[in-house]
Amino acid sequence: MDSSARRYEKVVRFATIGPVKAGWIAKSAGTWVATENGRRAIKEFKDPLALYREAIRLYSAWKKDRPKDDEPLTPPDEPSDVPLGLEEAREAAWEEIRAHLAVIPPYDFQQLVAALLRAMGYHVAWIAPPGADGGIDILAFTDPLGAQGPRIKVQVKRQEAKVNADGLRSFAGVLGEDEIGIFVSTGGFTANAEAESRQQGKRKITLIDVERIYALWVLHQSRISEEHRQLMPLSPVYFLDRG
Repeated sequence: MDSSARRYEKVVRFATIGPVKAGWIAKSAGTWVATENGRRAIKEFKDPLALYREAIRLYSAWKKDRPKDDEPLTPPDEPSDVPLGLEEAREAAWEEIRAHLAVIPPYDFQQLVAALLRAMGYHVAWIAPPGADGGIDILAFTDPLGAQGPRIKVQVKRQEAKVNADGLRSFAGVLGEDEIGIFVSTGGFTANAEAESRQQGKRKITLIDVERIYALWVLHQSRISEEHRQLMPLSPVYFLDRG
C-alpha cells in the first residue's frame, strides 16, 4: 500500500472518532454501521458542516471526563503518529479469521461447532459423517444420558450465502415440538429467516452466525481440547488500549 493510500485510510478512521463517541456509528468485527441515532442525525442535520459540528459537540461532551491523552479529533501530520493501531489490528485479525472460516472444510467446521458445544457444557451424542445427513449435523443433550431436558438438534452450514426463510423452515420441519434447534451458518441469515425463527411457536431455534461463533470460541476456548482448538487456533495480542 502506498503512503498516500495509507494516509487516506488514517484520515478516514480519524473522521469516525467523533461520530463513534457520539453514538452515531457502531464498529464490530471490521464492519461500520450507522446506528439509529446516527440515522436520525443525518435526517436532522442536512448540511454536512452542521452534522460535523454536532458530532464535535457530542464528542467534546464525551471527552470531558476522559484522560488528557485520549484520542485527538484532528489527525496529526504523520500517519505513523495516529493512535489507531488497536482498531486496525482488530479489523485485520477479524478479516483473517473470517477468511479462515470461509474455507475451512465443511466437516471440519462441523467438528468445530461440536467442540464448542462440549466446551459450553453440552453433551454431544452424535455427529453426522460426511455425506447426506437429513438436515441434522449434530445431536446434543444437556446431560450425559439425554434423560433430562430437551434434545438439541444442530444444523451447520459453511457457506457464503445467507440462509433464507425457506432454509429455516426446512430445518424447523425436522424438529419435534419439545426439541431445540441451533442453526449455524457462516453466511448469516436473511431478515426473513430471522423473523421466521422468532415465529416458530413451540419450536425454539437459535441462529448463530460467524461473528457469534467467533465470540463464543474466544469465550470458551480454554475448555476446548488442544486437538480441536487447532480448527481455529487463536493467540491473544495485548495493546495499550486508551479508548
